[in-house]
Amino acid sequence: MEQELKALRETALQALSEVAGKEALNELKVKYLGKKGLLTGVLRGLGALSPEERPRAGQIVNEVRNEIEQIIAAKLEVLKQAEVARKLASETIDVTLPGRPAALGHLHPLTLTLNRIKDTFMRLGFEVAEGPEVETDYHSFEALNLPKDHPARDMQDTFYITNEILLRPHTSPVQIRTMQSSVPNQPIRIIAPGKVYRRDYDATHSPMFQQVEGLVVDQDISFADLKGTLELFSREIFGNSVSVRFRPSFFPFTEPSAEVDISCVMCAGKGCRVCSGTGWLEILGSGMVHPRVLEMSSFDPAKVSGFAFGMGVERIAMLTYGIDDLRLFFDNDIRFLRQF
Repeated sequence: MEQELKALRETALQALSEVAGKEALNELKVKYLGKKGLLTGVLRGLGALSPEERPRAGQIVNEVRNEIEQIIAAKLEVLKQAEVARKLASETIDVTLPGRPAALGHLHPLTLTLNRIKDTFMRLGFEVAEGPEVETDYHSFEALNLPKDHPARDMQDTFYITNEILLRPHTSPVQIRTMQSSVPNQPIRIIAPGKVYRRDYDATHSPMFQQVEGLVVDQDISFADLKGTLELFSREIFGNSVSVRFRPSFFPFTEPSAEVDISCVMCAGKGCRVCSGTGWLEILGSGMVHPRVLEMSSFDPAKVSGFAFGMGVERIAMLTYGIDDLRLFFDNDIRFLRQF
């Protein structure tokens, strides 16, 4: 048996000296030291030896086992160090190379447009007012001269949560809340920007979009004030060369009411596909605040008057940048956003 153990030792040492990877090393460990390994088989055969031979054979088996275990441990450490050295060599960083510049972002085209709108009105003395996006039916419709049975409600594609709670379809509730929280008959001059929600989705409509509404209330406010304000705004946003016109319209909360058009920014009013050959583009709705709306917010229409207007930020941005599909604003396509 002693000769058999010496031969086994020599074979194991030779195999361990040639091993080149941790996987192969582990296979050799199992082959020689595992439960079904060669040395384990030798140990099981010790019972067949005479009592005089057994101690010597057991001693040799243990010496061979300890030697193989030490060599495996040393070989494993060498392989680990070699692996670390390979990683360091492959992942070397040249610290003398110039650094990669950080990619700087920029404002979204809707944010750029909203900032221009806000800046224009703030320079005219308007304050920015905000309100909740989850609103009541009263603030969204009833206080705006739209009772529950009013036929004009059919035009509102509103997201209702309950019969009385909804996602606001316009920022007009901010105007109502501002008037109701103000001292009656005191001057008000605000714009109300914010997100609004309607059940629309196509190339020119989105279930969520941004709106800016404005409200002015004071003594002796006339349609001339409305007209002058919106003409100045239009030329600030689209340039001094645009023409502005007011078309009679209907809104339950204003009387008289008007749609505001500008000469087409694509064809300079000559007529093209964008303006359907009319030479005009609608940009917003407006009108004088209805006396009933003033009364419901404790303002006296005999003492004060006012005007209001509202516009979609996406609409203004599409005309400003020549974009024909509103959905591009929300797709997060970096090729589209890089243009701004």
